[in-house]
Amino acid sequence: PGPLGPLCVFGEERQTTMADTSLGLGMRMVLGATGGMGAAVCCHPLDVVRVQLQIDGGSGGAKAYKGTGDAVVQIVKRNGVLRGLYPGIDAAFLRQWTYGSCRLGIYAFLLDKVTSTQGKGVPVPFWKKLLMGSTAGAIGSFVGTPSEIALVRMGADSKLPEAEKRNYKNVVDCCLRIAREEGVAKLWNGATPTIIRATLLSASVLACYSEAKIELYKALPTVFKDKEGVPLMFTATMFASLVANVVSNPFDVVKSRIQNMPVPAVGEKPLYTGMGDCFTKSVKGEGPLVLYKGFTPAFVKLAPYTCISLILVDKMTKLVTGKSAM
Repeated sequence: PGPLGPLCVFGEERQTTMADTSLGLGMRMVLGATGGMGAAVCCHPLDVVRVQLQIDGGSGGAKAYKGTGDAVVQIVKRNGVLRGLYPGIDAAFLRQWTYGSCRLGIYAFLLDKVTSTQGKGVPVPFWKKLLMGSTAGAIGSFVGTPSEIALVRMGADSKLPEAEKRNYKNVVDCCLRIAREEGVAKLWNGATPTIIRATLLSASVLACYSEAKIELYKALPTVFKDKEGVPLMFTATMFASLVANVVSNPFDVVKSRIQNMPVPAVGEKPLYTGMGDCFTKSVKGEGPLVLYKGFTPAFVKLAPYTCISLILVDKMTKLVTGKSAM
């Protein structure tokens, strides 16, 4: 061998070792949370707007916003950019370390395990990806429901009348006050629609993203020349986000309204007795299109969030193991 022979051999051995590295569940969850936090910084304002649009008119009062643009203008005018568009950002970070870490970490872990048992070159069936995405989403949403409630309440607080504002200091204060004033069980208020939504969302986003990367690369090799390239990942996440948003938005509206409904006075009935009651009252009072309120900010938020978080997780995983996570 030439003078570079030993170096080349070492390089080959190092590349092979990296490609064979398999991450444990814990490390995959850390990468999932980190990717989610990066996305949350960029997308949190859209989540605040989405929640305020979805609860607008939900208690029988007059609607305050004409649409997404009007909501942004009014929120900023009322509270400024930071206080108006970034309330509950700490709850969003906590959500990534609970829901986000489980959803992305468990899916990537399961996909890696199933892929390794399929045999080299044998693709994982789409239905298995849907099942793995559903499982990861359901587990993550149950663990992350308290942070989801804190995120919804802190994001909606600025819209409430002064006398009804809860004025939570931060996500910890929010969770502690809910447990103390309303009972620990209230931290899982709306858990059913939350879990259903997350199950559908995760199955749609994660499975469609994994499948779209494979199919787009096979169908358009001249357009997508690198199967791990950002253009391919970006296109796959846009498609997955659209599918997921259509499937999950009705459950998102119901979830937001249940989690943000006022605490009934002694002797009073709650505004909604459950998921079905909220669904019925909302459709009866505002028509079927109410189930797609907030669709635009939800998609505008979900698409870049999905894009940033999945690309970050894929790239960080490849940096560590030599292969993408999904």
